[in-house]
Amino acid sequence: MTPVKVWQERVEIPTYETGPQDIHPMFLENRVYQGSSGAVYPYGVTDTLSEQKTLKSWQAVWLENDYIKVMILPELGGRVHRAWDKVKQRDFVYHNEVIKPALVGLLGPWISGGIEFNWPQHHRPTTFMPVDFTSKPMKTAHKPCGSAKRSRCTVYR
Repeated sequence: MTPVKVWQERVEIPTYETGPQDIHPMFLENRVYQGSSGAVYPYGVTDTLSEQKTLKSWQAVWLENDYIKVMILPELGGRVHRAWDKVKQRDFVYHNEVIKPALVGLLGPWISGGIEFNWPQHHRPTTFMPVDFTSKPMKTAHKPCGSAKRSRCTVYR
């Protein structure tokens, strides 16, 4: 088996932009939101979406071995946007070819497809925000790659 490859590159994906995040955080408590409290302080909410699609450049981190090729988008919450099975020649998670947010996330924008990471609840507040990422070179075939996002309302990372 060949070693795992990790690299970064820009990818262009048709994208519907979001409006600006409100600079004033929402203090509302007990806002009904899919079974959660709906509290979003200290974040602002985004409540507008563009109806125009444009080609946008996104930072991608790729992981590849003999069997799979995975694309992670750190600018979109560190989600696995695409996971390709090289043996069967097909995606093994849903790959949405367009970034088209819907206002169903805790702060507004959320996109379908791929794998999103959620803490402390589903569609976490920062699901549509950039995360930091790193990869660590190893002397073995393993290539760990991780992302981190510290929520402003928790001490968890």
